[in-house]
Amino acid sequence: MSKRMHFISGLPRSGSTLLAAILQQNPLFHAGMTSPVSGLFDAVISQFSAGSEFALVVNEEKRRTLLLGLFDSYYKDQADKQVVFDTSRNWCARLPALNSLFPESKVICCVRNVAWIMDSLERQYQKYPFENTRLFNNLAERNTVFSRIDTLGQRDRLVGFAWCALKEAVYGPHASSLLLVDYELLTRSPSDVMRLVYQFIDEPLFDHDFNSIQYNAPDFDHNLGIPDLHTVETKVKINDKKTILPPDLFDSYADMSFWKDLKNSEANIITPEK
Repeated sequence: MSKRMHFISGLPRSGSTLLAAILQQNPLFHAGMTSPVSGLFDAVISQFSAGSEFALVVNEEKRRTLLLGLFDSYYKDQADKQVVFDTSRNWCARLPALNSLFPESKVICCVRNVAWIMDSLERQYQKYPFENTRLFNNLAERNTVFSRIDTLGQRDRLVGFAWCALKEAVYGPHASSLLLVDYELLTRSPSDVMRLVYQFIDEPLFDHDFNSIQYNAPDFDHNLGIPDLHTVETKVKINDKKTILPPDLFDSYADMSFWKDLKNSEANIITPEK
């Protein structure tokens, strides 16, 4: 693949869409919200793994060729771009494969205090009280704020899976390819954060306009039953507010920011200057 591949992953409601909106201002970059590539990636591996009728006739070299072909095919229409960022929370759980296919690639992981992630999702839910969002499968899951938040936090659901995948990546053998970007820091100091992002991916710095950000995905959001979920405000700014979660529920998720102490990890993180 002639383009340089990098990835955006991490936690939901933590700035991945905002980061992509900023990056795509660079005419040499392509970035966007979650793509279907990671789902196709898993499907291809499943088709040729042990137990499949094709496992014996598709060796590892051909599997690599097929997987690389996914990226080539999906991003064929981005011929004018030199760098492509593919976004999926799934990539943190696929680092060994990504590292093998794209040894020079980097993964930008967006993180945020988990309690505020839950607060953000609950705000979106309450904003549309006449819609049963697809984030929940049944009435029991969406009944109250407690059932909604606990459902999202399960290890196979929106927040819980992403958190587990991120932690696996941070303490795994390919952690040095990760850069963790905190949402609060990105919104408070976008210029400083982006300078370090460019340094990490070894690309010339681009002069971004943080007062004119454009990104919207209305069809995708309406399909989820949560309009405006991926709408980015025009200006990068911090929104200070009080939580709408019950105090005990907020506190139960507030201490899950394991990335604040990375002494046992080779992952990189952008931290505020002392």
